[in-house]
Amino acid sequence: MYLANPLFALLLALVSGTAFALDSDSTQPIELAADSVDFNEAKGLSIYKGDVDLRQGSIRLRGDLVTVYQDGLDPKKVVAEGRPVKFEQRTDKGLAKGEALRVEYEVKSENIILIGDAVLTQGKDIMRSDRITYDRINSVVKAGAAAKGKQRVRITIQPPGK
Repeated sequence: MYLANPLFALLLALVSGTAFALDSDSTQPIELAADSVDFNEAKGLSIYKGDVDLRQGSIRLRGDLVTVYQDGLDPKKVVAEGRPVKFEQRTDKGLAKGEALRVEYEVKSENIILIGDAVLTQGKDIMRSDRITYDRINSVVKAGAAAKGKQRVRITIQPPGK
């Protein structure tokens, strides 16, 4: 199940910037369903097509197409595409959700890029833009022009206790 582990890494990376993931998620089995899968070891490519649904513990990722680029058994990049790609995870602060038309995760740099109608939600707090990036190593989030996007960033933060 080496090919599903980068997908879990992508999910964990997407939500870990806003809250801590549940400890139990990483110890749960990974369940993956898709209409089809194409493994090409020679090219280092795994392509999951059609109603892709990945789950591990409280984590869930859904998309139309998920491509894993590998060098041997080492994942290099994971790209999820959909109308939209949706993900969610229960955290110590509640349910974290996100969506975008395309989500890219660069494994070595731990950079996550949400492209096209990107939305991140934690509770009632929301961030929207055409492009949101998250550098996990340096804990830096950028959106809009700062993330090479073309749309303004829209953020809604609820007052404490709401």
